[in-house]
Amino acid sequence: MRNQKQRTRVRHKTVNIDGLDIFYREAGSPENPTVLLLHGFPTSSQMFRNLMPQLASRYHLVAPDYPGFGNSSAPPVDKFDYTFDNLANVVDKFTQALKLDHYSLYVMDYGAPVGYRLAVKHPERVQALIVQNGNAYEEGLRDFWIPFRAYWKDRSEQNAEPLRKFLTYEATKWQYTNGVRNAEVISPDTWTTDQYLLDRPGNKEIQLQLFYSYGSNPPLYPTWQAYFRKYQPPTLIVWGKNDVIFPAEGAEPYKRDLKNVEFHLLDTGHFALEEDGDAIAGYIDNFLDKQVKRPDTAA
Repeated sequence: MRNQKQRTRVRHKTVNIDGLDIFYREAGSPENPTVLLLHGFPTSSQMFRNLMPQLASRYHLVAPDYPGFGNSSAPPVDKFDYTFDNLANVVDKFTQALKLDHYSLYVMDYGAPVGYRLAVKHPERVQALIVQNGNAYEEGLRDFWIPFRAYWKDRSEQNAEPLRKFLTYEATKWQYTNGVRNAEVISPDTWTTDQYLLDRPGNKEIQLQLFYSYGSNPPLYPTWQAYFRKYQPPTLIVWGKNDVIFPAEGAEPYKRDLKNVEFHLLDTGHFALEEDGDAIAGYIDNFLDKQVKRPDTAA
């Protein structure tokens, strides 16, 4: 019983990648199939804090914090190039440092452009996709993104100013509570922790840099979609359908390009794990059990 508890307990670790301390959470045995969990904005691997123990008895779960997020190093913008290409490069080197040769990808929000860059670069490593409010289609970028598009087109202070409101306490809380069925079940620890880290000196400049870099993602959508069509990774969609940032219109097109899709729209918001984590854990367990062979059963 004690050994079982040790295996399911989340460990908190740090590895050095190119001079950066990259914090990560790890749970489960490396002998089991690995799930690489890639977080969104404005949070960190803490978004997976409840999911990981639920799956750790059967899977090996690894959730890094990107540079500038969570407990990882956050060098100022003049010391590190905060682009999605570079975040993906760091995560790629992170997987190599941990010897993660094969994994399923859980992608959410920022995790999608990071994870899909990895998938295109190393398609042989990706055993399955778990997509939770992670966009890869123009249909998923609706009115919410209008001020961001203006910033991508003209990186002026005038266009940056409307985006600064997304770095406030009110906006961070809104991301967690908008679209949920019952806000009373969402812990305020979530947005309070995220906002504390956003408020660190220099972090708002980091986030504005990534807001601008997000404009590099839509031009890559055709490449990611071509990856879906060519490699056909088994895919589980677990999507908070009331999300204003990445609405359900962005979930539906996955079915155009992928043949092996399990599809669930959940009656919740952007951070679906906070309200429907138990359901999502069940979907993931059943899906991976069918789609990913364990080492002892692999051909």
